[in-house]
Amino acid sequence: MIKKENAVKLMKELISNGYEAYMVGGCVRDTLMNRAVNDYDITTNASPEEIMKVFEDYHVIPTGVKHGTVTVVSQGIAFEITTYRVDGDYSDSRRPDSVRYTCELTEDLARRDFTMNAIAMDINGRIIDPFNGKNDIENRIIRCVGEPCKRFTEDALRIMRGVRFASQLGFELEENTKKAVKELKNRLDFVSAERIHTELDKLLCGKHCTDVLLEYSGVLAVFIPETEFCVGFDQHSPYHKYTVWEHIARAVGAVQEDDITVKRAMLFHDIGKPLCYTQDETGRGHFKGHADVGAELAVKIMKRLKYDNKSVSDTSTLIRHHSVKLKSDIQVKKLLSQLGDKLFFRLLDVKRADNSAKQEFVLAELEGFDKIESYAKTLLDQGACLKISQLAIDGNRLVSIGYSGRAVGEMLCELLELVIEEKLENTAETLADYAVRRLSE
Repeated sequence: MIKKENAVKLMKELISNGYEAYMVGGCVRDTLMNRAVNDYDITTNASPEEIMKVFEDYHVIPTGVKHGTVTVVSQGIAFEITTYRVDGDYSDSRRPDSVRYTCELTEDLARRDFTMNAIAMDINGRIIDPFNGKNDIENRIIRCVGEPCKRFTEDALRIMRGVRFASQLGFELEENTKKAVKELKNRLDFVSAERIHTELDKLLCGKHCTDVLLEYSGVLAVFIPETEFCVGFDQHSPYHKYTVWEHIARAVGAVQEDDITVKRAMLFHDIGKPLCYTQDETGRGHFKGHADVGAELAVKIMKRLKYDNKSVSDTSTLIRHHSVKLKSDIQVKKLLSQLGDKLFFRLLDVKRADNSAKQEFVLAELEGFDKIESYAKTLLDQGACLKISQLAIDGNRLVSIGYSGRAVGEMLCELLELVIEEKLENTAETLADYAVRRLSE
């Protein structure tokens, strides 16, 4: 409520100075849907210079004055206040080349992407809705304001926003809007990789992501062409009842909505299957090596989409290990040591999501994953030796024994492996004796 109270306060400041002020866009849409509101955007007939004059006693940031936007900070919260405007041509399919300020709120709303985002609300909760966005919200429809082809040609990112909203809200794209999305999808080539991957992540975290991934696979194939080979690819496997792409889409949907790392891993986990496919004499399909191939493809794709290095590393690591069988306590300890606890538990979530999108009999393995998780947590709670720093001796002790240079690190790794394999006790005397023997060999 603090954000809303601050937004209303800023609106009152504008109104008391003789200007109009309305909440607009996503905050109004989410209010009408009884959803949590994250940001409040304000629109006004005051010019950027007039906005800065009204809020001269506030911290003001002229973030987008060229396009009529000023950021005003109130109680540590930033609010974007934008002058009513009409956009000029979009020569780069990203931003208008120029803007013209207007005194008419309706003209400002007319430039927005979808009717559900073209609704304004005054400080008393009165709705201004010239494009029937409220009606579209009630009917769960995503409809472009005006001509869809024009909207998507102006800013191609709106294509991704449309399918992302479908994933988050469970709305259907209106037929003409849907047609334009599919016809103009290649215009996404004009959009920066950073903007694409931001929308992709939001899409993957949507409650209805599976339906959207299935219906709009062609949109994703524009910037992830590797997915095209997965669509319609029959696995010919007794473990699978879906094509590769449908399995992927359902596995993504099986992941908790807030875990984007696992979501990304599921999007790419089987992307290498078409490249690894072989068929035996019985007609059964096999995908030997697909985890490594998928991990390599994920690295290539995510770097192309300008993801940060940690995201790339975490995602590819999960994919590389998603088919690993954990059949013994020692294997669990080794992998927990190798991945660290956070990635290890995410790997179990990857395995759960993977199995949930297979044949029903495979679901029996889910109980096994729960037992593995419980065992791993017990190891961590008991302080089991899983890292070099937990060994009973350190590098200095090895140096005193006679080790030097790289040999110190190599021996520490060897000792850790033997402790994990329960071949050595983690005591200073036992580890030192072993190191001495190895030095004399």
